[in-house]
Amino acid sequence: MGIVKIADDLHQDLREASKAMARSVNAQAEYWIRLGMLAELYPQLTCHELQRLLLKRKSATLQELLDEFDPAEKC
Repeated sequence: MGIVKIADDLHQDLREASKAMARSVNAQAEYWIRLGMLAELYPQLTCHELQRLLLKRKSATLQELLDEFDPAEKC
């Protein structure tokens, strides 16, 4: 586990989002990171499609998601 430095205003955004989504601050950051990484890799998919992909495999690593996801297949 490492430490990531982020801007104070982004950290505050994380705190507020984590409360709204009933997640810890770390869990919210991890969710946004995973979603953002997938969004960069698959720009043709909508946010909802990416969220469904994450929901299918909650504990999958990014590599596992990439290995099983066919970009031609819609979520």
